[in-house]
Amino acid sequence: MPRNKDETPAVRVYTVCDESKYLIVRNVPALGCGDELRKLFAGYGEIDEFVPLDDEDCEPFTDVYWIKFLHVHNARFAKRKLDESVFIGNRIQVSYAPQYENLNDTKEKLEGRRKEVIARLNPGRSKGPSVSSAGSITSHKHFISEPLSIQHSDPSETQPQYTLPSRTFPSTVSSNQDYFPVESMNQTVRLVREKLNKIESDADTLKAGSSKRPRNDNRRRI
Repeated sequence: MPRNKDETPAVRVYTVCDESKYLIVRNVPALGCGDELRKLFAGYGEIDEFVPLDDEDCEPFTDVYWIKFLHVHNARFAKRKLDESVFIGNRIQVSYAPQYENLNDTKEKLEGRRKEVIARLNPGRSKGPSVSSAGSITSHKHFISEPLSIQHSDPSETQPQYTLPSRTFPSTVSSNQDYFPVESMNQTVRLVREKLNKIESDADTLKAGSSKRPRNDNRRRI
């Protein structure tokens, strides 16, 4: 945005035609480090060609390299990560070079961009119907064509009644009897019974102590 409000803001138009799988790398130190630079860019995708440009105008003690990636998205990723990055003390400058494209390269780039846009606009879209070996196209979704058979019951007919088998449960369990089949649960039951018996004995002791005749306090109150 301009500093002065009266000035019109500068607008930069970006299109897919500006991108390319051809890159030009400038400001590379002239130290014979072409192999190291190739390894650096090869980490972002497969490189088809890597050529130094000796006739290109550049700063003193620097070299210029021309790189051709196999795919456009690899070149895009490499430019995004390595542009204005430091390489052996110099800040390299990576730019697209669409002027080196031929007709097939441009067609491939535009077709790939069209597929990317369609995939972004329709993220949940299926990849299409599957083709069987006989050549017939089958859909991914299967619909139920046959109606479901639902049996309706006649209210006048008597429905059978199901009764649960009667089971008698013991009202009380002896304190010396093991009721559960697991020994750990029986130990827990015995521990709880011991605590309950202790509480009952303490309650009886308190009741016996409260049955005594209350002592008369003959002290004079002031």
